[in-house]
Amino acid sequence: MQHLQSSAWLHVADYQLHLRQLTPDKAGSAYPVLMLHGAIENSRIFYNEKGRGLGCFLADRGFVVTCADFAGRGLSSPKASRRFNHSQQQLICQDIPALITHLYQQHQQPVVVMAHSWAGVVLAASLARFPELLPKVKAIVTFGTKRVISVGGFKKRLHIDLVWNRLSPLLCLLYGYLPAKQWRFGADNEPAQYVLDTIDWICGGAFIDPTDGFDYAAACAAICWPRSWHFAATGDKLLGNPIDVQAFLVETGLNSGVYSLLGKEPGHQQDYDHISMLTDARALTDHFARLEQWLKLL
Repeated sequence: MQHLQSSAWLHVADYQLHLRQLTPDKAGSAYPVLMLHGAIENSRIFYNEKGRGLGCFLADRGFVVTCADFAGRGLSSPKASRRFNHSQQQLICQDIPALITHLYQQHQQPVVVMAHSWAGVVLAASLARFPELLPKVKAIVTFGTKRVISVGGFKKRLHIDLVWNRLSPLLCLLYGYLPAKQWRFGADNEPAQYVLDTIDWICGGAFIDPTDGFDYAAACAAICWPRSWHFAATGDKLLGNPIDVQAFLVETGLNSGVYSLLGKEPGHQQDYDHISMLTDARALTDHFARLEQWLKLL
């Protein structure tokens, strides 16, 4: 590895967000990179201690990278439990603004924000709701981000209609949080309220806040977005189907940015899926290297 890994914690309200900091041996970029994970996972989707992952790739090439764990996930404190709940609105209104502002103040430069899956949805919502954050954001990069899952089929009926929409609320009621890791359908657990808040959006409900009715769709229409690049994968049939990814980009106006489909037909080494687009070793030469060059031209 050509970078140093360390941990820090950012105090927000009555909890702490864990920040995994990847500091290059030789810094070569003016803009810090913030990485945000999706649902039932944590920031390790972007790094590990052996130097693998997009975060490590960029840190080895001179970028100062921070991989954040949202409240209740990863090494953030406290963990999701019956005693510690956390809503989607809190993530939109507290966590994301705090993270962007913290890095902006620390580096005195606008931040490149990268988001996997559902993190791209809450990122767009946060920036639309708080447009004063936009001068602090240099660029946006998303991987497999969709708001609505419109595709059908057996996997959708099993994983979304049954497990997420029906079983998960029952587990939240029973445990006080979603034990996705124990039940082996996720890499990390989720706060109960966050899970409940996502269901209507996933099922095609309007892009409005379930807590206070804030209209994110209308707010997005008024935004002049930073430069952006959005990745979808041909093997991602459900959680980030390219059809749903493109629908999200149109809905938010983020289709003003670059869109790339990862797969053999577009000329890549494999048909990536929702996870392998960030974890497969072949991603380094297929799209990580292209992303590095794009970032250096910002």
